[in-house]
Amino acid sequence: MNRLARTVAATALATALALVSGCGDSDSGTSARGDGPSSEKVTYLTSFGNFGRDAYVWVAKDKGYFEEAGFEVDIKPGQGTGSVIPAVVSGRAQFGPIDLTGGLLQMGSGQAEGFVAVAAVQQRTMAAIATTEGTGIASPKDLEGKRLADTPGSVVRSLFPTYARLTGVDAGKVSWVNGDAQTLMGTLAGGSVDGIGQFVVGKPTVEAVTGKKAVLLPYSDAMPDLYGNVLITSAKTAQQKPEMVKRFTAALLKGLEYGLAHPQEAAGILKRNVDVTNTASAAAELELMAEYVTPPGSGSAIGTLDEGRVSKSIAILEDAGALPHGGMTPERIIDFGLVPKG
Repeated sequence: MNRLARTVAATALATALALVSGCGDSDSGTSARGDGPSSEKVTYLTSFGNFGRDAYVWVAKDKGYFEEAGFEVDIKPGQGTGSVIPAVVSGRAQFGPIDLTGGLLQMGSGQAEGFVAVAAVQQRTMAAIATTEGTGIASPKDLEGKRLADTPGSVVRSLFPTYARLTGVDAGKVSWVNGDAQTLMGTLAGGSVDGIGQFVVGKPTVEAVTGKKAVLLPYSDAMPDLYGNVLITSAKTAQQKPEMVKRFTAALLKGLEYGLAHPQEAAGILKRNVDVTNTASAAAELELMAEYVTPPGSGSAIGTLDEGRVSKSIAILEDAGALPHGGMTPERIIDFGLVPKG
């Protein structure tokens, strides 16, 4: 493994230690500037560890956007949709991003309630299967007979039966093993699995860790109407503190917009707060993510959610048998009164 790969591997180990300790490196290299009497303390979970794709929250903190909005934010690494939802619902965190499709699947199946989405982070899903050249995987059908790894509650894993059905894959011929955000790429590099659940922006990190060219199978190829990550809060917080939610959302999206416009600087900010960050990989993730946040020609303003598109997403999942017909509506999962206007 070359120096870059060792650095990325060190990032994963450090994040794992942060999860155990519960501290999350949230204040490393950053002064607590929102500690005045009027500031409100908020805990925020990232979507998946401390990779470049989540650097925008650190940008919002470093640039003072949260402080200006009246918040002191403690940032902790999340473990995907399946872990962020219960943390927010229980009050252990007030905000965090989840994949909207994953949220629909959990709410529609009765696995989760008590949360609402209040803004889009990505206008298109970034869910994908990631592998490397030499595994014999170049198309969805090649996944049959292969062994994949991901966290149990991840959207990639939860949505796989739908993706398989739409791409003609026999899901029963694909085996899954459990992993976590910090070890997945190392598992792929070690050869114990043929592929992993990953966001498309993870491509540079996959290549850094494995030392091989990455091959990705994006779910958006089969399901183009699906949204990616959305910001959630608890239904209780949305109902009782709507103006607070709007202020936090605006500050976070300001960080997202700045981070995408200045990926190198954003990567440096992440590095100052999460010491073992590989800035090259982090910046590359942000550059790849830009077209999912504001897709060219879409006309979608940053953070907005379209009720019609969400209805289409629900219909896709219902037709694939992933959701019962008639059980989900956009209003159940999204508070459109709090979503930024286009």
